[in-house]
Amino acid sequence: MGKGARKRGPKKDKAPKVREVFVGQPFEGLAAEPELIALREFVPSATAPLSLVDAGERKITLATVLPMAAAAFVRTDGEVFVGLQVQTRSSDVSRDLGRAIRWALTAEPGDVLPVPDTTSPPADGERLQDLLVADAELDVTLHSNFDWWLPEDTDPSGEVKVSLERANEAIMPTERLGTGSYWVLAGEKAHLRWVRPEPEGRLMQALARLSAAGELSLGEGSRYAGSFRAHGLLVPVWDLDPEAHAREWAEPAEQLGARLEEALKSVDAEPLTAAERRARDGLVGRQLTLR
Repeated sequence: MGKGARKRGPKKDKAPKVREVFVGQPFEGLAAEPELIALREFVPSATAPLSLVDAGERKITLATVLPMAAAAFVRTDGEVFVGLQVQTRSSDVSRDLGRAIRWALTAEPGDVLPVPDTTSPPADGERLQDLLVADAELDVTLHSNFDWWLPEDTDPSGEVKVSLERANEAIMPTERLGTGSYWVLAGEKAHLRWVRPEPEGRLMQALARLSAAGELSLGEGSRYAGSFRAHGLLVPVWDLDPEAHAREWAEPAEQLGARLEEALKSVDAEPLTAAERRARDGLVGRQLTLR
């Protein structure tokens, strides 16, 4: 018997490896899907109460960013928050958030969950789709700062104070124009970022139909810039005149939304023309990356 055979000896039983399956559309099936994506990806400071299937008397508020980018925490006054914009994630963002919510249901005032649980094997009943009322929309409240991290009449100190100051300095002015639709002033540029719930292929056809007809802008001072993908949905982006106030774009955005709905209905019955197909090819090539 060779040395190698003698050293190997009998094999020991090993725990089976859990294969992580990436979930490309983690919020699928929830009416709040566009808002969840917007709050996670580009809205700086916002909160929204969650409609839980079974929470008892405990109320939980969803938030964009928490102190030190925590996954969840309970303020000293008992208010409970779960954060969307965190530093770590697993292959299923819905499961990460669901686990943070389950932690928050029994946490005590002052407790903090620094990072979501991304290592435990998957289990039943822990995704957002299991915990939230599926057809409930999010009632979003935008904030101009992050002072809501603390109870009223409370002065920050230590790491929380430093984190609060940095967060307030970095915040970008943001206004909500509609479901998943946000005006954002990013430095010297203003944008409309609109998370759309439709399948990407169908949405691109509708956008192309509007583009070929010259109806894809929001009017003077605007232009279609491109789109980016986020959690399985497409997010079209328009460049806007930064000198105009957000409320000046509310009506044009509503009108654009109505035109887009009509275009979406028409693509099911009428195939794209040659001009519209060329417009679609041009739109597909205009992919953006958020900075």
